[in-house]
Amino acid sequence: MPSPPRAMVVTVRVIDTVVGEWPARIVAWLVVALTLALVYEVVARYVFAAPTLWAFDVTYMLYGSHFMLGAAYALLYGAHIRTDIFYQGWSPRTRGLVDASLYLVLFFPGMIFFFWMGMQEALHSWRILEASSASPWRPPLYPFKTVLPLGLLLLLVQGVSEFLKSLWLARTGQPL
Repeated sequence: MPSPPRAMVVTVRVIDTVVGEWPARIVAWLVVALTLALVYEVVARYVFAAPTLWAFDVTYMLYGSHFMLGAAYALLYGAHIRTDIFYQGWSPRTRGLVDASLYLVLFFPGMIFFFWMGMQEALHSWRILEASSASPWRPPLYPFKTVLPLGLLLLLVQGVSEFLKSLWLARTGQPL
């Protein structure tokens, strides 16, 4: 059984740690802020009959950020949707070959396209200093719209790690 090239192992470990793990550990704390905002809103609305102007905007921005910035972590741990009806019965080498092929044909082109379009949207939002029209509070949207390309960039880089793992699996039948 051949050993994986040291450069491949180091690349995968660095990406998995710096792109997959670290941002997720930081972003996980958004749930605390989200929970506090929701609890505050519920108490203000139902106990004091004084709903907030800001809770709706804060919660959708925090949840959207949590969702997008956690996508790379989900990819790292195989939490994205997969149709396992065929996949389960395949040999490890076949799984690696199919995964590597799909990363090249679907994942990378799709993520690059979404990243590019997300960047255009975020840059436009920054240029016009876009504000939300969903509530009377009208918070700035440009920081929130920046989360989309940032999350997609993390997902794209994590995809490089998963692609390398798939290549190794296709070559050897053993996980990296």
